[in-house]
Amino acid sequence: MKKFDLPLAADILFYTASAWLVLVGLLRWAHAETWVCFTAATLIALAVGGVLFLILSARHRRRALGKKEQKEREKLMLHLALEKDERVRASLLEAFLADGKEAHCEDDALSVDGTALVPVFTMQPVSADRVAHLIKQYGERPFVLACNAITPEAEKLLATFSRKAMRGTEIYELFRRTERMPHPLICGELPRRTMRSRLTAAFSKRNAYPFFACGACLLVMSLFVFFPVYYLVSGSLLLAASVLIRAFGKAPEAS
Repeated sequence: MKKFDLPLAADILFYTASAWLVLVGLLRWAHAETWVCFTAATLIALAVGGVLFLILSARHRRRALGKKEQKEREKLMLHLALEKDERVRASLLEAFLADGKEAHCEDDALSVDGTALVPVFTMQPVSADRVAHLIKQYGERPFVLACNAITPEAEKLLATFSRKAMRGTEIYELFRRTERMPHPLICGELPRRTMRSRLTAAFSKRNAYPFFACGACLLVMSLFVFFPVYYLVSGSLLLAASVLIRAFGKAPEAS
């Protein structure tokens, strides 16, 4: 069964409702009959929603696939940062061999097609100091740095000494292409933000001002549009929400 795409449905509903409101305002301004106004606005808005569904569905599918791959890559990088060094080298060796490379273990590195590959997977981007240490350690011998991410300074230092880095995206593509993804992954399930935490963040005291500004703008706009009911209702709700958030919302933590 195909999974219901809530973000796509929300976008289509938003665009359809917006088109309906604009059309109702224009038709009422043109002094169309009430039944003609609402019927025509509904039919045209539904047609607009159908066309947008066809256009946006493919984009949402591509975006969903991109997010899924990003989450998988983040889980893999976290696993490689927490896993023991010898197991990381063993996983990389297996993936390179499956990819048709000539590879074998060599001290604290791997030899891939005759070039040393040094795994340095850390929670933070690899620094220039770490790269400088590797350059001193290997001297004139070429090496490739395998890492999650690297700082701009470290990247410049590598380029200065004609060394390369194999970043997290390339590592992930290697494991995915060869179907040698480590299993099980350490901390394979990354913590997710719960609905309660999202609501707490949304209704923080600091958000009272944006709610107030939006509500005030909508109320002012209701004085100049042809269909003011939407602006009056939504503006009033936003102003009421700003008062409630300011009165009962959670104060931001001091940094």
